[in-house]
Amino acid sequence: MQTSIDISWLQLGLFSLLLFVPITINAYFKLGINKSTVTAFVRLFLQLLLVGLYLEYIFELDSILLNTAWLIVMITVGSYSIISKSGLNNRYLFFANSIALSCALLPILLVLSLLIIQPAPWYSARYMIPLAGMLLGNSLSANIVALQNLFNAFDQQQDEYEGALALGASPYQAAFPFLQQSLKKAQAPILATIATTGIVSLPGMMTGQILGGVTPMVAIKYQLLIFIAMLIMLSVSLTITLLLTLRVSLAKNGLIKIKLNN
Repeated sequence: MQTSIDISWLQLGLFSLLLFVPITINAYFKLGINKSTVTAFVRLFLQLLLVGLYLEYIFELDSILLNTAWLIVMITVGSYSIISKSGLNNRYLFFANSIALSCALLPILLVLSLLIIQPAPWYSARYMIPLAGMLLGNSLSANIVALQNLFNAFDQQQDEYEGALALGASPYQAAFPFLQQSLKKAQAPILATIATTGIVSLPGMMTGQILGGVTPMVAIKYQLLIFIAMLIMLSVSLTITLLLTLRVSLAKNGLIKIKLNN
């Protein structure tokens, strides 16, 4: 099996000229998104370049303190992104989401590092940082969907919620159907992806490993490992996020203290 084939910056630059195809289509149909498209790709290039240089530095040092600090940054930025994209600019929800992501991510990383993959050292940045990135990245959109669904339910099904309270239900009991609905909707995309992987699509990690020279069977085992970890991370982070959100958002009398910013 051959090793990975490098791509020169010139080749990458020439290939990027093909972006004129979607830009031309956008201009022809007057979509008005060419500026945001170009800006997005410029940001993508600069961000990936800086992260690539920084990761090379992290990989070289392989310090447990530096790796832990980077994980904290990833969790913090991820939590901020979830809360801001959900339209819930509330510091208590930010802390709740940070706790949820940490409680879901860190135990899984420890199990993968100490018992399954067992890199040397066990806190190897080459494994820990990419694994954390995949698990967190997959959880961001799901947490956003869950929070938006929960607060939309409070807004659109307020009569059902207040009716349950009037019949003697506690705030948690009255909100429980909304929690169930949010969990189901947030997990639907990853379950659909898992069910169609291998037939409809090949996941990015598996494709990247194969292009990097890894045998297909080894790539498949890693991809299965990641999907299992993703579903565990997703389920745990969603559950903790929604439970803590209900605790923060509902008063003892059932009043909803936090509203979704539309």
